[in-house]
This record gives sequence, C-alpha cells and structure tokens, in this order.
Amino acid sequence: MELIIGIVTGILAGFIASKLQSGSSKGLLLNLFLGLIGGLFGSWLFGLLGITVNGWIGSLICAVVGAVIILWIVSKMK
Repeated sequence: MELIIGIVTGILAGFIASKLQSGSSKGLLLNLFLGLIGGLFGSWLFGLLGITVNGWIGSLICAVVGAVIILWIVSKMK
C-alpha cells in the first residue's frame, strides 16, 4: 500500500512541479520520474536544513520543492 501511495505522490508532485515551472504537464511517466527524484532530492535538502516532514501532505510538499528545484537546474543547463 505504501508503494502505491508513493507512486501517486510522485506523479502528483511531478505534475504540480511541471505546472509551476512551465505551465504544462510533461506526461505521466516523466511526471512520475520527476516526482520521485524530486522527493529524494527534497528529502535530502530538507534534512540538511533540519526540516522534519510528517504525513502525506508534508511528503508531497517536500517532493514538489525538490522537483521544482530539479526542473530549474535542468532549464539552466540548456
């Protein structure tokens, strides 16, 4: 069950991040990938800053922040 929640959170985080950055969705698989990587990056970043994430909403916010930062970095590399 936790895996399904993680996948749904990743897809939603990737979708939200792509909407915030470019205004359009990147597609289901890319949103999933972006959300999952964003979640890992966001968790690492929040840990460095000493921010504790609790619950599904906290995980979603963490993943969105991470995904937005990753999208920003990728856009600067082009």
